[in-house]
Amino acid sequence: MSSSILIYGATGGVGACLARLLAETGSQLHLVARHEETLRPLAQSLGATWTAADVLDEASFAAVTEAAPASLDGLVYAVGNIAVKPISRVSAADLAHDYRLNAIGAALAVRAALPSLRKSASGASVVLFSSVAASRGFPSHASIAMVKAAVEGLTRSLAAELAPAVRVNAIAPSLIRTPLAARMVANPKLREAFAAAHPLGRLGEPEDIAQLAAHLLWPRSGWMTGQVIGVDGGRAAIAGK
Repeated sequence: MSSSILIYGATGGVGACLARLLAETGSQLHLVARHEETLRPLAQSLGATWTAADVLDEASFAAVTEAAPASLDGLVYAVGNIAVKPISRVSAADLAHDYRLNAIGAALAVRAALPSLRKSASGASVVLFSSVAASRGFPSHASIAMVKAAVEGLTRSLAAELAPAVRVNAIAPSLIRTPLAARMVANPKLREAFAAAHPLGRLGEPEDIAQLAAHLLWPRSGWMTGQVIGVDGGRAAIAGK
């Protein structure tokens, strides 16, 4: 059965991978990203509708809702950043930006789409994104750990509030080989060190995350809600070698 899915951050490494995966299953997609020049060709290649919008602008959520299908079976907020900086160099503006992008944006996306999600005939699913940094203490990760912990709290609260009509879960990855992380893994020695910090001995790939996101969107995961699931090469739960 075809599903109608709204994806924020659709041109990012994980968002684009998920969009392609869902398109292969016949899902009807509405894609959202900031830059039209990258969003338009992706949407056209997948037969998807799209809206170029910046989630830092609150008015953008109303525009997305107006353009997206009236009934939604799923929403994915695959928007975020990699904020790695010692606390001595983190400004109030940095903290506000990271919180707005990761946590407030996720909440506003769900709020705007809620009437459409509640129209789903099979029950809707929301997928948000946390980080391994929310549960593990890493140096220079104060801002991103704080805001991703907020996303985990949002996930559980929304899961309680919106049940049984809408399920809400989150994925907590470790470092993924995406364009967002390209600068961090460009140096071969640094990349090897990052990989070695994971018990499974490698960095994550977008497909590792997209496969779980797709599963959470599909009815086969219909008894899962309020969960934060680590897809992190074992980094959060297992001691490294």
